[in-house]
Amino acid sequence: MKRVTIYTDGACSGNPGIGGWGAVLMYGKHKKELFGASELTTNNRMELTAVIEGLRALNRPCEVEIYTDSSYVFNAFDKGWLMNWQRNGWKTANKKPVENQDLWKALIEQTAVHRINWNKVKGHADNEYNNRCDKLATGAAKELKKQIENKANEDA
Repeated sequence: MKRVTIYTDGACSGNPGIGGWGAVLMYGKHKKELFGASELTTNNRMELTAVIEGLRALNRPCEVEIYTDSSYVFNAFDKGWLMNWQRNGWKTANKKPVENQDLWKALIEQTAVHRINWNKVKGHADNEYNNRCDKLATGAAKELKKQIENKANEDA
């Protein structure tokens, strides 16, 4: 199996609001950057989307080191939240429906394909690749916001 490293980040202007996600994939000397945005979303949805899209970009099963600054994503695996949610019929410990089930299920599909090791990094600190993902995510969100504003001005 190939060994791949993926850094991910999500960002949202308003929560909910316009959001973006970014991922940096590295294999040997190769590096690929991915990013995207959504008009009405949350930071947690963008964090999940970054991981999902990073994994979807892999064209075969791989050993993957994922680095995220999202406690939401990291703890779901590290603390077993995801297994508990599934066992409890997608309910939290408080018996409320788990948010973002569509994305969690998409992520579960990807984790079945790859061998993944989850790593938590401090956000907005000195990690070069986490900072790059943040720039990709915020840049995608800003670009979408600009497109929406331009369309609104054209329609006015």
